[in-house]
Amino acid sequence: MYNHSRSNPRIAEAFASINRLIDAEVTPPPSRNLPYHPEECQLDRLLTLEMNLTSHSVSRRTVLFAGFAVPLLAGCQHLPRLSSQKQVRVDAPFDMPSISLPDFAASPRFVITDFGAVPNDQQKTSAAIAHAIAAANAAGSGVVVVPEGEWLTGKVHLKSNVNLHLEKGATLLFSERPGDYLPAVMTTWEGLECYNYSPLVYAFECENVAITGQGTLRAKLDVWRIWYARPKAHMDALVALYHMAAKDVPVSERQMTTGDANLRPQFIQFNRCRNVLVEDISIIDSPFWVLHPYLCRDVVIRRVKIKAHGHNNDGVDPEMSQNVLIEECVFDQGDDAVSVKSGRDRDAWRIGVPSRNIVMRNCRIKNGHQLMAIGSELSGGVENVFVDNCHFDHAGSTARSSINNILYVKTNERRGGFVRNIHLSNVSATQIAGGVLSVETDVLYQWRTLVPTYERRLTPIEGLHVSNVTVGDAKFICYIKAEAEMAVKNVSLRDIKVKTERGTPVFTENVQGFVNEA
Repeated sequence: MYNHSRSNPRIAEAFASINRLIDAEVTPPPSRNLPYHPEECQLDRLLTLEMNLTSHSVSRRTVLFAGFAVPLLAGCQHLPRLSSQKQVRVDAPFDMPSISLPDFAASPRFVITDFGAVPNDQQKTSAAIAHAIAAANAAGSGVVVVPEGEWLTGKVHLKSNVNLHLEKGATLLFSERPGDYLPAVMTTWEGLECYNYSPLVYAFECENVAITGQGTLRAKLDVWRIWYARPKAHMDALVALYHMAAKDVPVSERQMTTGDANLRPQFIQFNRCRNVLVEDISIIDSPFWVLHPYLCRDVVIRRVKIKAHGHNNDGVDPEMSQNVLIEECVFDQGDDAVSVKSGRDRDAWRIGVPSRNIVMRNCRIKNGHQLMAIGSELSGGVENVFVDNCHFDHAGSTARSSINNILYVKTNERRGGFVRNIHLSNVSATQIAGGVLSVETDVLYQWRTLVPTYERRLTPIEGLHVSNVTVGDAKFICYIKAEAEMAVKNVSLRDIKVKTERGTPVFTENVQGFVNEA
């Protein structure tokens, strides 16, 4: 049962009065005689929540609580919302708006053990987390606390004005069973919208939402590891999704959890959210992309440590999102450290939202395919990206080094969109398989033969600026191969130092306005 002593004193007083009535088996007075404070309309929400918490069986207590809660609903004019925010200002070589972040310093705390969480009991802990999130949201704002220990859980669905806080020594260990992530939710797969298994942590259309603390979120991989393989049934499902998106089939009809489609969910997805903070947590292993802000605005990801070496385990994938800061993070990835995306083909053209104003700074990369990738899902457009003071050294990673390029822009004839105003400076790397800057405009992978090109749209790429980069060993400094009918424009290289070059230092094809002061 919720510890009311931590809530508003008037709420606690109301609960105490109700409990005295119940203990005395007295019928509650008519609702008109119950004191009501309009500024605390969360009272009715908490009363209703208490019914849910005690409803393992219908009891007299439930009926009495209902008698108080229902009349109060009519008198509740509005729900107080989190009013405290912080503004983060970011220096960048473009006009970067300040980022609004939620501030939960004065918010009440909702400890999951007060809601029935039990170590080694996934069902009770999952329910407790859901109840605690609902209570925090109903109170107008709140911090849902996961205390020290290992807690088995299924999906976690966040709500507005809620901070999921993992204390030091706390681990949320997420179920490996796909069925625990049903029913399907509106999400994406590699830039295409669909209904698929819920991300392990999911926030949809939320405002002022956070995941913080010194604890760890970890995914059990027993099943997802098997799903890393991409057998024919899986590829057939992706082909079907591709055709549905190309033909504007409503997203609600793109149901991808049937049969053996095996589309793995993201670990954490913020879908259509504003004012998002992810801070100080550690994340270990993932079914798919790790942190996915999708159609979000004002996002800060700070001091997060990620170790995930599975298939498609990008660290952070800001997609069709704006005003994003990624700072002081450590990436140990099986795919790109950060990959900026903006949707795929017709789906992105339909939505029409670019990724814009994205800064990655002061990060360390232990492993990953690219330090910063842009694309190939970039059909909504990508502009104003700044990478500063980031370093790759591989020290401490348990996987073989897989870093390829520092900045990699990839697209193909189906994407359209645009890429412009990309800056990278003050970056170092020990040894990389590729180079400092790579741009390729014909990256189709297996899709070249799996599906046809419904509509051909090339991607304008303009304004790539790289400076003050030091690399111990690389194949090249710069490799750009563009289409003859759409050249890459305005590329500058300044103060690039590569101690050992294993191939041609600079290769360009169909580039206009190339400045090489490396």
